[in-house]
Amino acid sequence: MPSPMEFESIEAPVTVKAYLMCAFAAFAGVLFGYDSGYISSVLGMPEFQRVYGHPTTHLVDGIVQHGFSYDTWQKSLIVSILSAGTFFGALISGTLADWLGRRTTIIAGCGVFIVGVVVQVAALSVAALVVGRLIAGFGVGFVSAVNILYMSEVAPRNVRGAIVSAYQFAITIGIMLASCVGYATKDRTDTGAFRIPTAIQFIWAIVLAGGLWWLPESPRFWVKKGRLDKAMVVLARVRGQPEDSEYVLHELAEIQANYEYELQIGQVSWLGCFGGGVWKRNSNARKVFIGTALQMFQQFSGVNFIFYYNTTFFQQVGIENAFLISLITTIVNVVSTPVSFYTIERFGRRPLLIYGAIAMTLCEFIVAIVGTVHPDSPAANYCLITFVCLYIFFFASTWGPAAWVVIGEIFQLPMRSKGVALSTASNWFWNCTIALLIPYMLDPAHGRAAGLGVRVFYVWAALCAACALFAYWFVPETKGLTLEQVDRMMEEVEARRSCGWRARERWARELGGGGEPVGSVGMVERKGGGGGV
Repeated sequence: MPSPMEFESIEAPVTVKAYLMCAFAAFAGVLFGYDSGYISSVLGMPEFQRVYGHPTTHLVDGIVQHGFSYDTWQKSLIVSILSAGTFFGALISGTLADWLGRRTTIIAGCGVFIVGVVVQVAALSVAALVVGRLIAGFGVGFVSAVNILYMSEVAPRNVRGAIVSAYQFAITIGIMLASCVGYATKDRTDTGAFRIPTAIQFIWAIVLAGGLWWLPESPRFWVKKGRLDKAMVVLARVRGQPEDSEYVLHELAEIQANYEYELQIGQVSWLGCFGGGVWKRNSNARKVFIGTALQMFQQFSGVNFIFYYNTTFFQQVGIENAFLISLITTIVNVVSTPVSFYTIERFGRRPLLIYGAIAMTLCEFIVAIVGTVHPDSPAANYCLITFVCLYIFFFASTWGPAAWVVIGEIFQLPMRSKGVALSTASNWFWNCTIALLIPYMLDPAHGRAAGLGVRVFYVWAALCAACALFAYWFVPETKGLTLEQVDRMMEEVEARRSCGWRARERWARELGGGGEPVGSVGMVERKGGGGGV
């Protein structure tokens, strides 16, 4: 029986070339982040309000002033419709990824996205803008769901968390670039004020599609298709090893044997993704619950309230230089995310999710309390800016990347594309719901819940506390395990004890013997004594 140390040595060392190949796919985050972020600046531009809004009059210090604005429902629809398209795009991508391949589906998503951008730039009406963002959303759905799947399947396990975290880092860069472009064009008095930020999205789609054209398909996709020859070529390429390398042969045998074992249970249909019951430890339904709830709680943290509506929200609460403050928050988001490249592999996924949620809860309660006790004061505004930046730091270094990493790791191969698609669709469903509701929560002319202002942070704080509880009870630790070992670990131990699970044997078929696969036996190492499960 191989020792744990022998087992740990079977994966190839990570070369610089292999690392860069895996990491390039993270560039998809720039497309995703920019598309999500540019609308915040655009909504606050006078020229955008003139073209898409309607004439209004209002009193300022007893003086009637004329201007332009749009209704709350228009602002809500313009922002949220992208997420609605992305929700359906993510669901469709699960089938396309198994049919066309991971890489090809991402490239197709870039093509759909470009069509949506063309519609947004070409026609100047709320209807055309909504349709264009809906089409672009379908493309973003393809890219956001399948890109996580592709990166998780291609990346070496010892740096998988850092590589998938780079996707979140690219998202933050995209949001920051959108804020920079919006800040640069906000004072233009022609349609270039908002058309330039919109059109720049062409660049990100072309770069991503062009780069992926030269990258290989996922080796696990070729195993799923029964093309072991192509899987070996791809695996050798992404690991930077010759095709007959022992590292490549071991890893390919591991992937193949685990997939063949899972096929004995049968292929997983969309309906099968919900089989087994949520309370059964390693059931498909429980994995889908963890993945979809994880993405739901990521949205419940309130981060997209900041990045979708930060400019207009800062204007509403009386903060001067709202565009500049919004830009600062995006910069904090960018510089904080790389912290996770180290911490997610050093401390694991669970600690980041649990303690990150606790830290965000504290920051948001402080903002809400100070803003309620001292409304409209300079001290409250300074507090708002400071603790919003701290909140963004904790999100960007914990829940931002870790939620994406976990959903790329917890699903076994027969249902991985569908599981990741469902989880990503959950992200976009709640993203859309929150984007739709926020204007009605903040604008002072709608219902009992209206006009919350800074008190909306009470809502986000309570939801962040729920994030911490969910992570503690349900999210397993997947650090340092192959994707095949994660499935075995989830079968043997509950989430709270997953940090102690260790693999003792490789999951591999006895070659040439026609025997059954040999399971990757796990054990739980308890502090202060022996024992296992």
